[in-house]
Amino acid sequence: MADSSFDIVSKIDRQEVDNALGQTAREIATRFDFKGTGATIAWQGEQAIEISASADDRASAVLDVFKQKLVKRNQSLKILDTSEPRQSGQVSKIAVALKEGITSEDAKKISKLIRDEGPKGVKAQIQGDELRVSSKKRDHLQAVIALVKQQDYEFAVQFTNYR
Repeated sequence: MADSSFDIVSKIDRQEVDNALGQTAREIATRFDFKGTGATIAWQGEQAIEISASADDRASAVLDVFKQKLVKRNQSLKILDTSEPRQSGQVSKIAVALKEGITSEDAKKISKLIRDEGPKGVKAQIQGDELRVSSKKRDHLQAVIALVKQQDYEFAVQFTNYR
């Protein structure tokens, strides 16, 4: 029988992030506590978002609204890499970078965890910014998924390509 396998990845669902950003923009345009603060949220290139407002606390409030919208759309907050509010003239800005992919160090940590604590006969291979896990038994793969889900990593983890 052929090996069963799955991939451990850290991907961003760009459409869901875009939808959350649109909802946030509409909400700050209509909410009373954001009137007159010049609060905005917009894409800044492919992998970054910029939040601006007249004060640090208003910019932070926009970030909180954005985080709530992401959570409602089943997106992990670990994809966000936010900076501290910084003054830019009369405006306070927050830069939000989106993190995607698993670094080679993180992949090595996961691979070591699977080798040390996972079932015997499970192999993990690093393939670029993802990790392929394979085994002869599907039960072993499900045990590995449970093991990886228990860990608290600095990045979002998804399991794809299960076969």
